[in-house]
Amino acid sequence: MKNQWMAFARGMVLVKLTGKGMERFINSLNRAHLSIWHVRRVGTDAIVFFIRLQDLSQLRKLARKSECSIKLMYGKGLPFLWKRIWKNNGFLFGFTLFIALLFFLSNIIWNIQIKGASPEIEHKIQNELKDLGVYRGKLLFFVQNVEKIQHELTNRIPDLTWVGVQIKGTTFDFQVVEKNTPKPRESQPAQHLIANKKAVIVDMFVEEGKPVVQVHDYVKKGQLLVSGFIGLEDKPKIVSSRGKVWGQTWYKTTTEVALQTDFEVLSGSEKERRYLRIGNLNLLFWGFGKHSFREYHQEDDEKSFQFLGFTLPVKYVKRTIREKETVTREWTEKEGVKRAQELALKDLRAFLPKDAKVIKENILHEQVKNGKVKLTIYFQVIENIAVEQPIIKETEE
Repeated sequence: MKNQWMAFARGMVLVKLTGKGMERFINSLNRAHLSIWHVRRVGTDAIVFFIRLQDLSQLRKLARKSECSIKLMYGKGLPFLWKRIWKNNGFLFGFTLFIALLFFLSNIIWNIQIKGASPEIEHKIQNELKDLGVYRGKLLFFVQNVEKIQHELTNRIPDLTWVGVQIKGTTFDFQVVEKNTPKPRESQPAQHLIANKKAVIVDMFVEEGKPVVQVHDYVKKGQLLVSGFIGLEDKPKIVSSRGKVWGQTWYKTTTEVALQTDFEVLSGSEKERRYLRIGNLNLLFWGFGKHSFREYHQEDDEKSFQFLGFTLPVKYVKRTIREKETVTREWTEKEGVKRAQELALKDLRAFLPKDAKVIKENILHEQVKNGKVKLTIYFQVIENIAVEQPIIKETEE
């Protein structure tokens, strides 16, 4: 027989044939299109061969019409193997239950480790993790992926600079870096305060040092604002100048905004599918049927199966397919100018220190060309222009 694997899957039986006309009986089996193989003679009065389990009934009918007798020696293949296993079904059930229970327990969170955090921050993290559904006894399949957990913790706890999240078997491992506010230096080196850009002085607050400029003075970049030399000229005392010098500065920016913009938005319609992923093979078991979305965004949330601390090459995949639409947004020229002003101000604020104030803005040039608004804007800003300059070189001189 050519396909031994199919025969093994369906079952086969070793048959012993005895009696008169054994050769004629073998020929009658061939005429009846019954497949037999491994035909061999045993002694002088018997022939043995294999036949498919499904052909036994027809074999018996042909044997009744002949002078031969048949004896079934033993069976091989999956049906017989399953029958022998089923005889010990108690052991089979117990073993299956044990593996299932072991697999279930291997995919439960048993421990949460938080490293690098103070007791106060650790307590906050534990409370936030409970809100996020990360706690002992929770199934890993129903927990958010580590990127989302990391993002949520960083947003919810301002005292955190960075959180690293790893799943090690049944343990969630968190590596925490806290924000450390630097302590003020007890002693600072001798220094001047100089201007870091050209400006007109509008206000000053000097904690230590000697001011050498006044309000309304125009200063250039690098000009001395507060001297570190105080006291008598012939015997000056060197100190560390400290304070803030507020100056009016100027910025010119150029911004372009398109009057017509295409962008994508989610409509709110979505479809979910669940897969078992084995290597590159996805086996769909929930969410059958095609979606009707012309344009869509697809997102996969993967969970690996754990077993005895090992990550199996099998994943549970939750795929969310969200419908998206392309929307065209059009602005009038007036709206485009306003939008360009907002963008220019936003970009400028990202560049300026947090305590700087924009007091005035003037549009120097406005142009509408090729569906775009182009603005050149002049900003007036109040900001601290004082920066430190050590007095090392002057003392050496």
